[in-house]
Amino acid sequence: MRDAEFTDFVTHRSPTLLRSAYLLCGGDHAAAEDLLQEVLERVFPRWRRIRDNPEAYVRAALVNAATNRWRHRSRRVTEAPLAIDVPAPPVAGPEQHILTHDLVVRALATLPTRMRAVLVLRFFDDLSAADTAAVLRCGVGTVKSQTSRGLARLREHLTPSATATTGAADGQP
Repeated sequence: MRDAEFTDFVTHRSPTLLRSAYLLCGGDHAAAEDLLQEVLERVFPRWRRIRDNPEAYVRAALVNAATNRWRHRSRRVTEAPLAIDVPAPPVAGPEQHILTHDLVVRALATLPTRMRAVLVLRFFDDLSAADTAAVLRCGVGTVKSQTSRGLARLREHLTPSATATTGAADGQP
């Protein structure tokens, strides 16, 4: 019975949970798959106790595991990128959706782990402020302030700077 319920949960909720893990891992698909697998492995022995509200428990476990993963990675020597990140030229058509998605994922990756978790839970998982606070075990005010600051930082990363547009209008590089 326990195996069938767990299998059903994994079958139906894994795509959504994997998307959350992907965003929590800063756009690293392999790390997201590993993270979700680790969390599901830890959840299975506890399934009998959490089966009343498993999704909230798994989301909280994903956020905690992602935070712990970043703590562990911060102790390692920082890797330097091989290529310079050059902005892509504007593209029209269906390809624009892919470029926009990539820009959002990259911008999310620049945020601190907790702030990223708040934005992922609020906007990608569509949780209320109260539900997000329950998952993260913090106050609703903390969720609101982290949401406000996170959105402001995303806007900074995603909107072209005013100096670049005025410089181009003046004929300067």
